Amino acid sequence: MVLTGASDGIGASAARLLHAEGHRVVLVGRSPGKTEDVAGPLAADWYTADFADLGQVRTLARDLRAAYPRIDVLANNAGGLFAGPERTRDGFEKTFQINHLAPFLLTHELLDVLLGSRASIVNTSSIGARLFGRVDIDDLNTWRGFTPNRAYGNGKLANILFTRGLHDRYAGQGLSSVAFHPGNVATNFAAESTSYLRPVYHTWLRRFLISSERGGANLAHFCTGTPGTDWQSGRYYDDRRRPGRTNPQAADDDLVLRHWQASAGMLGLPV
Repeated sequence: MVLTGASDGIGASAARLLHAEGHRVVLVGRSPGKTEDVAGPLAADWYTADFADLGQVRTLARDLRAAYPRIDVLANNAGGLFAGPERTRDGFEKTFQINHLAPFLLTHELLDVLLGSRASIVNTSSIGARLFGRVDIDDLNTWRGFTPNRAYGNGKLANILFTRGLHDRYAGQGLSSVAFHPGNVATNFAAESTSYLRPVYHTWLRRFLISSERGGANLAHFCTGTPGTDWQSGRYYDDRRRPGRTNPQAADDDLVLRHWQASAGMLGLPV
């Protein structure tokens, strides 16, 4: 199982839980020190990549392909809410790139391995897709009318559209995909933003949030679950029991297709 965003928060908690259950986990994080600190006690392989640099994502995919001929689960968990708008070296808005374009690219660069493994793709989305998302297919970066919350909501909605697109294209070849909201978790979320949500995660209000261990257990549930039994491929869940309600745009089949095509075009990938 390959977990991105595994150096902290729910990714680190899920890695520890999955290891304790006997699964082999491979950790990916942005910070070498933090990622090694999590991986060391687990005797787990670890890699670093900053998703704000797509060159590092391509290098990560190359290294993973070389090291692991089989990948049963890819958990696209890295993401966050950031100030902005900020243009990355690749020319995209940072929030959109980290939350969507980077995992879209990583998944595609590993696609033959994932298909050969009949893998599960687990995308960490958010209730923010419903609360803040409003995708404009002509402005996927959210340059116009940017707010940290709206950009984050659009990125998390993109995760759900990507999940649906993966199912539509590859379920017949044995690939399964799911998106989920891990809960409102007391992590370092929003630390780099000016969002009004920042105080919720960095003041006494944290006491009303769930622990990273509970959020990590939710991630681990979808990583270890059996598609078709524990969860349905192509769907979004806001708890473990049944598909949840999300942004109405996620039900737009045409938007799923157009969003996929636009994302692939941005990255120079085949449509």
